This record gives sequence, C-alpha cells and structure tokens, in this order.
Amino acid sequence: MFLALKEIRKEKVRSGLIIAMIVLIGYLIFILTGLALGLAHENTAAIKSWDAAKITLNADANVDMRQSFLTKAQAGKLTKSEAVIGETAVVAKAKGHKQLSATFLGVSSQQYIAKDLQLTSGRAVRQSHEVVADDSLKLSGYKLGSKLKLNDASKAYTIVGFTQNAKLNISPLIYGQLPDWRALRGLGPDMAASAVISKDADYDAGTTGSKTYSAATVIQKLPGYTAQNLTFALMIGFLMVISLIVIAVFLYILTLQKLPNYAVLRVQGVPRKVLVGATISQSLLLVAGGLIGATLLTVATAAIIPAAVPMAFDVPALTAVGVGLLVMAMLGGLIPVRRVLRVDPVSVIGG
Repeated sequence: MFLALKEIRKEKVRSGLIIAMIVLIGYLIFILTGLALGLAHENTAAIKSWDAAKITLNADANVDMRQSFLTKAQAGKLTKSEAVIGETAVVAKAKGHKQLSATFLGVSSQQYIAKDLQLTSGRAVRQSHEVVADDSLKLSGYKLGSKLKLNDASKAYTIVGFTQNAKLNISPLIYGQLPDWRALRGLGPDMAASAVISKDADYDAGTTGSKTYSAATVIQKLPGYTAQNLTFALMIGFLMVISLIVIAVFLYILTLQKLPNYAVLRVQGVPRKVLVGATISQSLLLVAGGLIGATLLTVATAAIIPAAVPMAFDVPALTAVGVGLLVMAMLGGLIPVRRVLRVDPVSVIGG
C-alpha cells in the first residue's frame, strides 16, 4: 500500500487521468442502474403496492390483465385478502391540458385495495365519476377538483385525491369505481373484473375459465418488462467488462514503465509479493477514488434530476454495482502482475 501511494503521488497527472476515466465509467454505470431500477419500479409499482401474491386472470388472456375479463362466477368467492380490479387504457382530456395516456383501474371501496390506498392529498372515491390519480398527473397541471374526460365519455370525472406509487407498465393509474370501468369498456353487469388480486400466497380461484398465477409471473409478462431489464443488464455488464479492460491496459502500461524501478527494488531484496501487492493496491486505490467521484456526481444528479425522469437510486443496488467495479479492478490489476513476477533485474537494468 505504501508503494502504491508513493507511485500515485509521483504520477499525479497519469493517476488523475485514470481516476477521471473511472469516474465517468462509474457515473455512467450508476446512472444506467438508476434508470433501469426506475423503469422497473414504474412497471410494477402498483402491483407491489397491492401486496399481491397471486393474480387470477381469464385463462385465455395470455397472462395479460389488459386482455382479461372475469365474470362473477369466474371471480369466485372472495375473502378479505382478495380484491377485484378492472383495468382499461384511457386518454385523459381536459381544457388547458395536453392529452394524457393513463390506465383506469376500477376497484371496490369495500375491498382491501381501495381501503389500503395511501393518499398524499384529498380523499377516497365515494361515488361514480370520482377518481384518485397518481401524483404524476400534478406535473401535467392537474390538481384536486380538476375535471377531466376519459376516452369518449360524455360526463367528466373529478379528481378527489392523489396517491403515490400508482404506476403500471409505466402508465399512471387513475383509480375509480368498477361501474365506471364497465362503462368505459362497454361491458354489461355480468362482468366482474379484469383480475382478482390476492395477498394470500396459497390462493387459487379454481373456477372454470380462470387461471391463477403468481404476481412474479404476471410481472414478467408485462409488455416489454423482461426485454427492458435484459437490455439494461447487458449494457451494465458490457460497461463492467470495458472498465476491466481499461484498468488493465493502463496498469499494464504503467507497470512496463516502472519495470526499471521494480528491478532496482528486486536487487535491493524487496520480495516479489511486495511489488505484486503494490500493483494490486494501486488499482484498488485508483478505482476507489474514481467510485467516490462517481458517487458524488450521482448524488448531485439525484438532487437536481426532474421528477418526470423515471430514475430510482437504490443504495443497496448501487453499492453492489460499486463492489462489482472493485472486483473488476482487482481482476484488471492481476493482468500486469505476471510481468512484475518475471522481472529480471539484470536484463532490465543492463538493457
């Protein structure tokens, strides 16, 4: 460690350039991780807020709540751990506001989803044509008491409350009543819901024409969810590999330049393990310095980034990414070790 610190102090410019490069790589990886987490959260926030363990859909809906319709018989008997929901895509329109794509979710005020809905302002829905909207609608200028029309409905809906974490497949949710959902979908009274949501991990509707899935299965089948996560995972993985290559190349070049110094140290009786430890310690110190800089940039970004940008800075996840970069640095530091171990004082100094 002492040798590594001495080398970094002596080669301030070179070390600074390497640290700056690691700062940029680390910052890019942290931002991509935050974006991946943010998009994943906006895909699944609503389902997770319901504490869903099992979800019952129509057996022919291809595990898609948007395509599912359940009759009262298919919904079956419900306990206090179950709730029915009716989902439909809507376009919200209001004078003075841009059209907004959203998802209308019909719920029953007597069931747990409506009862457990955490409001950030306003009150719960009490009657037809009243809605509780996701907080993101505030960014579009909506507020308590705002009236909006959904699709081609002639009667306007009134926003009576706002809630957070109401996103499904990146679309903001608008909670209303089940009769309003049926009206928006043009369905008759026999249709009970799009899905049955249960907090009970052992729940199974067991009715004809329905099928019960785990919440994880439904989430994985959300349009684009799996492909999106795989894309970000590959991008982050490639950046990890690039960081390893960059660190290895720079350390290898630095090691070649320091071979005469290492040869002198070997003549003076300095053990090889000390030189190897100095090489690896140097890589870890450079990467640690770069990660500190990347972390500071990420914190600054998190403080100023607009709320409309779907990013989530999860400390455990970002810490895991940082540890991964340190591991890459250690692997990169091992590559020039072979040259250090094979240094021949006679050939280096004599040459």
